[in-house]
Amino acid sequence: MAKKEKKALEKKNWSNSFMLIGEAKINEYTYKTDEKSEKSDWIYNSLNLGVYCGETCGTVYAELMGGYGAERDNVVYVHGKGEDGKDDFDNKFTIDWDDRFDDTILESVGDLCFLTVGLERDKGGKVFYKKFLSPYDMIAYIKDNLEEGMVVNVKGNLKYSTYNDVTQVKKEINSVVLSKVDDSSKYCARFTQTMLLTKDSVGKADKDTGILPIYAKVLDYVKEYKGKEVKTNIPYDKAFEYELNLSDPATSQKVVEKVFKVQKGVTEVTFEGDLIEGGAVVTATEDDIPDDIKTLIEIGVYTLEEALAKCTVSSGREKRMVIRKPSIKMVEDKDGNKTPIIQKFEKKYDEEDLILDFMTGDNDDSGDTSEETTETEDEEAPDNDDSSWLDNL
Repeated sequence: MAKKEKKALEKKNWSNSFMLIGEAKINEYTYKTDEKSEKSDWIYNSLNLGVYCGETCGTVYAELMGGYGAERDNVVYVHGKGEDGKDDFDNKFTIDWDDRFDDTILESVGDLCFLTVGLERDKGGKVFYKKFLSPYDMIAYIKDNLEEGMVVNVKGNLKYSTYNDVTQVKKEINSVVLSKVDDSSKYCARFTQTMLLTKDSVGKADKDTGILPIYAKVLDYVKEYKGKEVKTNIPYDKAFEYELNLSDPATSQKVVEKVFKVQKGVTEVTFEGDLIEGGAVVTATEDDIPDDIKTLIEIGVYTLEEALAKCTVSSGREKRMVIRKPSIKMVEDKDGNKTPIIQKFEKKYDEEDLILDFMTGDNDDSGDTSEETTETEDEEAPDNDDSSWLDNL
């Protein structure tokens, strides 16, 4: 029998974006400007921007880097516009480095090539925006105009890679503008990510916290894989989380069955969620206070509130991507009618499609986190006082 041809892994209508709304945090590590590479003639600027996104999400960091070669003819790679004014990704060309601010040339460049900054206001108080082709110039402008505590809206794309067989997520900035949000309760750190789910994607829920791990695969483009030129999308193993409602187990189980469970093949689904970063704070109670410190409270050296604050500890920096809900998109048909569609497509691929030939044998970590489970034909409805329903997921 002839070997079945694998389906190409495409990122058509794929989402991998993030948005941070909160207060800008600037420290000595936020900027590096006109740094010189030790290995080449490369001169670059880099940005590692922290945004305080509220008590739940913490301070989330996003980054950007770009530069030029001091001893080479530098160009900027762009694409043009179609007759309708929309981005034409097939019309690719380059712009000389020295012409990157030439307005007559920039008129023909597609909108999605530009990086946007809006950190200044005119005399009327209206924000005005500047666009850049190069991260190098954008970072320099941000450094001159962004101040500590400014409430900003930072957008960009999630980029995936591996380091020591661990999937890394980089939040690459493409827009930094002043936010209209004036209430800290509305700060947020959100992401929208398309991912691939298989029958092994649903992990084992934590009975205490209700955290359900979702072992998905995300696609990202690579030019090389372990020194070999491939120029293709490859699947990265990435663990996400979903917070089950332990007070309503019946509904939680229905959500898992409807949203995450895959019976056959590979399901492509786009989710919206929250980025949570920062120290996981363990709040102390009066029972956690040691006897010697309680003695200090009794004699008035410390108040109870002061002692509790001292005994509250941080477990170190955490980075979580918590799924909240599937994404819904308005789709227009040929008659112009728009219909809301859940971005979930079953049997998009076969599982074999995710095993790329050039990765076979070189990567022992397949990301398969499945465990043996026993299925029963007549499963009783979970009881509200019984946590066994978590095991049955």
